[in-house]
Amino acid sequence: MKVRVLIFGVFLLLISHLSQAQLTTKSSRAANLYYSGRELFNAGRDQEAIEKLLQAARVDKSFIEAFLMLGEAYVAQKMNTQAIDAFNNAIRINPGFFPNTYFNLAYIHLEIGEYVKARDNFLLFIDRKDVSESLKERARRYLEICDFAIHAINHPVEFNPVNLGDSINTAYDEYWPSMTADEEILVFTRQVLRDPLGGESMRNKREDFYISRRVSGDWTKAKELGSPINTDRNEGAQSLSVDGRVMYFTACNREDGYGSCDIYVSVKEGNRWRPPVNLGPPINTGVWEAQPSISPDGRTLYFVSNRSGGYGNMDIWKSVQNVHGIWTEPVNLGEKINTNEDEMSPFIHPDNQTLYFSSKGHIGMGGFDIYKSTKDQDGNWTTPVNLGYPINTHYDEVGLIVSTGGERAYFSSDRLEGSGKDIFMFDLHADARPVSVSYMKGIVYDADTRVRLSAGFELIDLNNSELVMRSQSDNRTGEFLVTIPADRDYALNVSRPDYLFFSENFSLKGISSIDEPFLMDIPLHKIKSGERVVLRNIFFDFDKSDLGQESFVELDKLLQFLRDNPLVKIRINGHTDNVGSHEYNMKLSDQRAAAVVRYLTEKGIGRERISSRGFGSTQPVDTNETLEGMARNRRTEFEVL
Repeated sequence: MKVRVLIFGVFLLLISHLSQAQLTTKSSRAANLYYSGRELFNAGRDQEAIEKLLQAARVDKSFIEAFLMLGEAYVAQKMNTQAIDAFNNAIRINPGFFPNTYFNLAYIHLEIGEYVKARDNFLLFIDRKDVSESLKERARRYLEICDFAIHAINHPVEFNPVNLGDSINTAYDEYWPSMTADEEILVFTRQVLRDPLGGESMRNKREDFYISRRVSGDWTKAKELGSPINTDRNEGAQSLSVDGRVMYFTACNREDGYGSCDIYVSVKEGNRWRPPVNLGPPINTGVWEAQPSISPDGRTLYFVSNRSGGYGNMDIWKSVQNVHGIWTEPVNLGEKINTNEDEMSPFIHPDNQTLYFSSKGHIGMGGFDIYKSTKDQDGNWTTPVNLGYPINTHYDEVGLIVSTGGERAYFSSDRLEGSGKDIFMFDLHADARPVSVSYMKGIVYDADTRVRLSAGFELIDLNNSELVMRSQSDNRTGEFLVTIPADRDYALNVSRPDYLFFSENFSLKGISSIDEPFLMDIPLHKIKSGERVVLRNIFFDFDKSDLGQESFVELDKLLQFLRDNPLVKIRINGHTDNVGSHEYNMKLSDQRAAAVVRYLTEKGIGRERISSRGFGSTQPVDTNETLEGMARNRRTEFEVL
């Protein structure tokens, strides 16, 4: 249930009131039973206390103190229905005996999702003149929750949760799903028994990671992730990089820890995970850091901490990795996201601008609800939006992730049909979806030997030269997977020392959704005489040789290549389609090639290392009978001399 420690401060006032006042009962037997019950309750023996208090209430059906204390004991045992009956009996006997009873009663109704009854009792409490103003203020906030919840229930969102099945879910608890951008690898946390005969105590339970792969649309039987990540201690609350090769996770009370719980990272090479490494300061401190979420570019880590400088107890923070690979001092996400209550389970979507998280502080259904916030054009977070009912309920909702395309969400729940906590998938309603994102996957290999290679990837927004993503293909398998948000124009560059870089262009401006991923194997060519590279992100205005602003990203990549390889000499080759006369095309292609040379020499490349030549339409690489073919023939390339 959402409210774990129910209005404890109010109950302390109740105990104080009863200890100082003369009991209302005239029955010495009822009084003795009541005193026995109160002593048992104070000793933590709740069930025995309930028996004594029930006997006291049976002896004197107007014994108001017995009903009030009985309600308190029921609450301690999370017997909410019985607590409601006990408090209602107390109000029936004397509504003004202990006015805070209305607050207690309203709060229990709120806890079990009876929002109309909760609202009615909060209103009765607020109308009283014999209660504290501070408690009235709390009641007014809970009244906002009731109003929100009643409206949300009357205006439900689409919600069709589907259990992922017995390949993933078992009689144990499964939770905290994480997956790769292509939704083909799922890693989750499972709580298992250390000793099958050792009982259900927390000491006999251990959290481990399990992995499953989607094959032909079905999940394979989940297997334990194994050593060196899983240990005989607890590991959980993990976040996978979009390609599944890096995992950040939470581990507590370890010898190399800095606080009670720390964030660790492990990198996968081929089919093996490296031993996890504690991220250390400034991310980990002497307090509690957990629940990481890594951005799609791998450069921003979101996490939860109760360190000083926040707005509440648990806040969401972020740290950015600098150019040297060092994590910078974490920054609080600010008061738009964090409140004076707890915020948990951040998930940054692969669009790198939509954040999903759980909060008790924003107005919702009455506890941990899931919210969505996006970055505006200035990089500030928008006011969080509740995902709505019945995604959110009076139960705790935490740990939601959203697919790359934004259509599906995954989360764990014990309120739906399943065995304990199970992992479910559901279609995310339109208002809760992020920016549409696709992905590109394949392998990088040597063009001559076909040997698979590790290479660096950079995806750059051509409109503002902003680095959107940086990644690396696996150094054993050459496999890569990178995400590509819609509605932008991109330059993709793939590079490796001693090789010519690879250039590609993705023009997605004006496209709001991408139905199919980009599947592409990338050959890299060794640096040798005669090799050519098409510069797919060099742009000229129609019928002109002036370089477009979007060309500078590619030109700077070529500039860096020449600086890294000072012995290499190149020629810039210009090509056109067959529209226009031969003379015109030769002149235009020559001028365009010369414009590239001019840019490079002005940036410090010696004129003796670079030349240019226009070929007009004499060297087509495709047909000139189609628009697509003509576009491929209009190209700028460099040739190693």
